[in-house]
Amino acid sequence: MLVDKTTEVLAALDGDRDAAVARLVEWLRIPSVSAQPVHATDCVRAAEWVRDQLAGVGFTAAVRPTDRHPVVVAHHPGPGKDAPHLLFYGHYDVQPADPLELWHSPPFDPVIVDGPHGKRLVARGAVDDKGQTMMWVEAMRAWHQVAGGPPCAITAIIEGEEEIGSPNLAGFLADNAKDLKADVAVISDTGMWDVDTPALSTRLRGMCYVQLDITAANRDLHSGMYGGSALNPINLITRILGDLHDENGRIRLPGFYDDVPEVSAEQRASWQSLGFSEHDFLGAIGLSVPIGEKDRSALERLWARPTADINGIWGGYTGPGSKTVIPSQAHAKVSFRLVPGQDHTTILDRFKAFVQARMPADAKAEFQVFSSSAGIEVPTDSAAMRAAMAALQDEYGRPAALIGCGGSIPVVSNLKSILGLDTVLMGFGLEDDQVHSPNEKFDLRCFHQGARSHARLLAKVAGS
Repeated sequence: MLVDKTTEVLAALDGDRDAAVARLVEWLRIPSVSAQPVHATDCVRAAEWVRDQLAGVGFTAAVRPTDRHPVVVAHHPGPGKDAPHLLFYGHYDVQPADPLELWHSPPFDPVIVDGPHGKRLVARGAVDDKGQTMMWVEAMRAWHQVAGGPPCAITAIIEGEEEIGSPNLAGFLADNAKDLKADVAVISDTGMWDVDTPALSTRLRGMCYVQLDITAANRDLHSGMYGGSALNPINLITRILGDLHDENGRIRLPGFYDDVPEVSAEQRASWQSLGFSEHDFLGAIGLSVPIGEKDRSALERLWARPTADINGIWGGYTGPGSKTVIPSQAHAKVSFRLVPGQDHTTILDRFKAFVQARMPADAKAEFQVFSSSAGIEVPTDSAAMRAAMAALQDEYGRPAALIGCGGSIPVVSNLKSILGLDTVLMGFGLEDDQVHSPNEKFDLRCFHQGARSHARLLAKVAGS
């Protein structure tokens, strides 16, 4: 019977495509930028909007407060107490749209334009993560329309702080653990291998994100009067950070690689079979020469090796024209992408020691930690992963690629450590979606097939 219902559910999704896009557009118009206090009320509006969508398809849904932006929690019992129980996670907050002048259309006034794979929706949050969240909401809507509800019990969590490191999520999960019990989690905040080939992400890198502040003199100084005598913090911070990598691309923190596991021969062969072209990958962004560890393959560097990057650096005078000044302070933001096995607190301690060992007299270093999370490797032999593979095979007519992801999704480690849940990472973004950049987009083909894939996943997990 479920097979027949699945067919009807897919037909319902096909018939409701335009309305589904219209609903997503409505949500995208809400500028729920979690990093900017001026948008705090917009974050509440975005949470209330998706709460109402879930309530409209049979869920018991509520907006729950945190110390900053609220979390939406929703429940559906499914067909009964013995049904498999899935926890779906998404986030309604988005990155700031800056720089606005690089957008071809207003970031919170969504437009549909032509692309190489058909129509695409351009707006901030189109793919990260409102569009990907709405895929599974639309799958729930179709099951509600056809069968009165999903074939599994469902808990949904949609937070509003993912783009600022989810500072309140771990505490929220711990405080509400009894209310959030499930068998496995499902997240769509990752990508496909290409527009025709679905993917399941089995690895995520963790994160340690730090701001380094160096102070020397008690005020800014005239570079003619003090140059050659007074310490310049910008000279110092660039010299220290310039030591982070050696000539072969390896990171020079003592002990940095101690807990980095080697990729298995089977995993390496699997990645090799994907036919990845680093030349094309870099060429699409105007580059041609790869960096990083010279003795490692491209996908190994992107998915299974840690990195260190300076994400921002500033100090002194940066306005128009000249001002000859030796500043009293210099600042930099530094991120480490970590692999499973590395401990983010240990890496932070090693970075602090690395900096302090290079600090001269009269200079002081301070560290601000903005986010930290562990790397994750997802087991591929679970019943939920087999169900996801089968659902994607049915939808796309080809096997899903098992890939890594160089980015970080802190909630995955939180779900494991706090709720004991493994996660199926089944995303539908494409490499050219311009996530976090101007003109972020989501191909409508990916949006629709993603909703269909989630509908199939529910049926597979339920045992059809």
